[in-house]
Amino acid sequence: MTHQFRQVDVFTDTPYFGNPVAVVLGADGLSDEQMQLFARWTNLSETTFVLAPRASGADYLVRIFTPTGELPFAGHPTLGTCHAWLEAGGRPARPGVIVQECQAGLILVRQTLQGEAGLAFAAPPLLRSGPVEEPVAEQVARALNIKRDDIVDIAWADNGPGWVAVLLASAEAVLAVRPGAVDMDIGIAGPYPDGAPEALEVRAFSPQVTSVEDPVTGSLNASLGQWLLAAGRVTSPYVASQGTVMGRRGRVHVSRDGDGQVWVGGGTVTCVSGTVELLGPASGPQAAQDRITHRRSARLGLSEPVVCVVLRIRRRSSSAARERFQWPDRIRGGGGVRNFCGVAGPVRRLLVLL
Repeated sequence: MTHQFRQVDVFTDTPYFGNPVAVVLGADGLSDEQMQLFARWTNLSETTFVLAPRASGADYLVRIFTPTGELPFAGHPTLGTCHAWLEAGGRPARPGVIVQECQAGLILVRQTLQGEAGLAFAAPPLLRSGPVEEPVAEQVARALNIKRDDIVDIAWADNGPGWVAVLLASAEAVLAVRPGAVDMDIGIAGPYPDGAPEALEVRAFSPQVTSVEDPVTGSLNASLGQWLLAAGRVTSPYVASQGTVMGRRGRVHVSRDGDGQVWVGGGTVTCVSGTVELLGPASGPQAAQDRITHRRSARLGLSEPVVCVVLRIRRRSSSAARERFQWPDRIRGGGGVRNFCGVAGPVRRLLVLL
C-alpha cells in the first residue's frame, strides 16, 4: 500500500539543522502494529501518521510514535505534521488556524508567527506543575553531573512526556552540562546575557523519546515557557536556542497572547518528499497470532515481537531449578504458579507472562 510521505525539519528555516519528523499521510487503515513497525524502522525520535479526524471541529487526526511506543502529544511532530498536511493540499476549516486531533485532545496550530513565516501551536495545559520534591531534585543533579547548588530553580513542567524543568544560572552553564545516566525526562534552560538574540539555551534529555539528547523539543519549550513566564523569569515574546551541543541551530519562538495562552513555534522545511510502501493489513490465523504476541511483548516492555511457548513451573520446583530462572525484579509476583516463556527468534531469553 502506497502512502504520501514527508520528512520535515522543524524549528529551523535551514534544512538539516532542526529536528526531523517522519510523516505518513493518508494512514487510515494501518494497524497499530504497522505504525509501530515503521516508526521503529525510521528510528527517528517521532514518526507521525495522519488520519481522518474523529472529533468534531478537527481538521485531521495524528498519531505520534517513537521507536518504542505511542505518545499522546509532542511539539515538533505537531508542527512537522501540520506542515506536511498543508503541503499535501490540506485545507483547514478556519483559514489560518488548523485544529489537530491527538490523544491529548484538540491542539490549535497557527499559520503565522509574529508576522513571520512559520507555524505555532497552542501549548496544552500542564498535567503536573509545582515544586519538585527534594529527593527528585537531588536525583536530577546526579543525572546531570552537576551540584545541587548549581540548580537555580526546579519544577514539574509535565504536559505529557513527564518533564522536570531545571533552570541553571546561564546559557554557558547549560552548554557545559555533560549528563550521566538519565532515567527520567529532564529539560534544562539557562539565560543568555541581556541584548542577545536568544533569551535562553535549552537542552532536553528524555529516555522515552531518544537514547541521546533531543535536538529541539517543542513540548519542553512549551512547558518551560508556561513555567518561566508565570514566574517572571522571562518576558514574552522570546526566542530559545536548542541543539547547539549537537551541531544543530534550533530556534523556538515562544509568546503569550492577551488571554494568557502560550504559543510555541518556528520554521518548518521539507527535506524528503515522496511515497512509502507499507504492507496492507494482515489477515488470517498467523496474523492473529502475531498480534497476540506483539501485545504480550509490549506488556513486557520489549521493542520486538516474540513468539512464546508457555511452560508452567510450580513453586515447589527444586531450588536449583528456580535459581536457573533468576526472576527479573520487575515481573516478580505471588501465586503458586508462574507462567514462563521460552522465546523463539532474535530474543533468546526466558520471559514471564503474567
